[in-house]
Order: sequence, then C-alpha cells, then structure tokens
Amino acid sequence: MPKPDQQRKVNVLPYYFLLPSIILIIMINVYPMISGLLYSFQSGTIVKRGPFVGLENYGKLFAMGEFWNALYFSSVFALFSVIGSYLIGLGLAILLHKDVPGRGFFRVALLIPWVIPSVVSIVGWRWLIGDQNGLFNMILGRFGIEPVLFLASEKWAIVSVIVIKIWRSFPFMMISMLAGLSTINQEMYESAHIDGAGRWKTFWHITLPQLKSISIVCWILMTIWCFNDFETIWLLTEGGPANATENLIIIAYKYTFIKNAVGIGSAIAIVSLIILMALATLLLKIQKDDE
Repeated sequence: MPKPDQQRKVNVLPYYFLLPSIILIIMINVYPMISGLLYSFQSGTIVKRGPFVGLENYGKLFAMGEFWNALYFSSVFALFSVIGSYLIGLGLAILLHKDVPGRGFFRVALLIPWVIPSVVSIVGWRWLIGDQNGLFNMILGRFGIEPVLFLASEKWAIVSVIVIKIWRSFPFMMISMLAGLSTINQEMYESAHIDGAGRWKTFWHITLPQLKSISIVCWILMTIWCFNDFETIWLLTEGGPANATENLIIIAYKYTFIKNAVGIGSAIAIVSLIILMALATLLLKIQKDDE
C-alpha cells in the first residue's frame, strides 16, 4: 500500500477553469428555474413578490378553461408539427441521399427555412397570407375563388401556424435523417437486394429500424421546441383569433407580463416543464428498451 504522501494528488486547476462556466450556467438556467418555481407558490407582481399561497395558483390554473384550451392547442400544434416535419424531412433525406442531379445545391437550398431569422420568415408569410390582398388570395382570385381569411378564421389560423411551423422545422429533420442514413451499413441493403426484398420492405425493415434512435432524439427536441414556440405564433396571430392559437407559453407570457399575475404565469411554465420532462423521459425509455 502506498503511503499517504505517495498517493496521487488531485489537480484542482481544471476545476478552476470550469468554475466561470458553472457559475454562468447557474445564473442562466438554474436560478431562473428556481425563481420561477418559487413565484408559482406566491402571489404578487414582477416588481414585488406577494405572500406565500401554496398551491392556490395551481388550483386557479386547473380551473381555468383558458389553460385547458391552450394545453389542447399546444398538444395539437406539437403533434402535427412533429409528424409533418418528420415525414417531409425523412422523404427529402432519402431522396437527397441518393446520387441525384443537383444534390449539393438542394441540400443547401432546403436549409433556408431553418437558417433565416424567425422575424424575417414570418413577416414574409404574413405578406403572403395576412389579409385579403395577400399573394395567396390574389392567386385564388385569379381562379375565381373567394379570399380565404388564413389568420382571421379560427380553423384556418390553426392550420396556418402548423403549416408554417412545419415549413420552418423540416430542414432540421432532413439534416438529422441524412446523418442517420450515412451511418447505415450498405451491406444490409445489398443482402436484402440479393434476397429479393423490394424497396418498401427494405425501407420498413432496414431503414426505419436503423433510424429509430436518432428519430426519437429528433422527436424529443422538436416536441420541446413546438411546446415552447413563442415567436411563430406570437408574430403571426398573437394567440388569436378568439384565443384559438394560444399555447401554454403564450398564456404564460400574457399572465406574467400583460396581466401582471406572476404566480399563475409561473405555474403555467412549471406545468409545461413537467409535461415536457415526462414526455422526454417516456421517449428515452422507449429508446433504451429498444437498444
């Protein structure tokens, strides 16, 4: 056994280098989360905290029809956005993975919806569908079709924000699926071809299973981004018309900064966090069981 003075000394210098990053992470992530959790158990405003009220804010929250409507829309918005962006991204990835003419150009061009700033893209969409004089309605008018109120009708507003979210999100899915496709052993496809498997069977029994792990990660990330998507909905409809496109983040913002009810706004944010953590845990468990 080595003597105590011969034992290896711990080098603390790396920890000193990590200390500024740790402090920054605590200030940016940990402190706001703890502060929000404390606010959810209190009344008061942003400027001044009120007394401790326990679960009263959560009781009021679960009794609000506005909360359940926002939860329903958040779920619908996330579900269709994730499914739509995944299907489009996967289809384009499979196509661009092949040796097609102009593959490099299309790989770059199809990234445009993902890389351009949110404000720029959504302002462009408002110009296209924002009113009766928008470009889409002008085209419809050429064919004798009545103008469609894309952002003034409840049903069309829901469809519009989902379609625009899919348009903004499919490049991420496409790039992720392209990365996944590049890791699949091509010998598996050759063996399947020798065994007489068609394209559909090859896709169903080789491509999809091999992409399952990366697909689950993409679903988790995209679901979180959809639930927390503020800019797409706010810049398009501000949650309207008639609160039809309000998600949980929109009503949390309204209660916190417009109605100055910080306790309820924080409670909404905490409930959103719990829902997303539960969903992410479930999907990760599925991934682990599959592995």
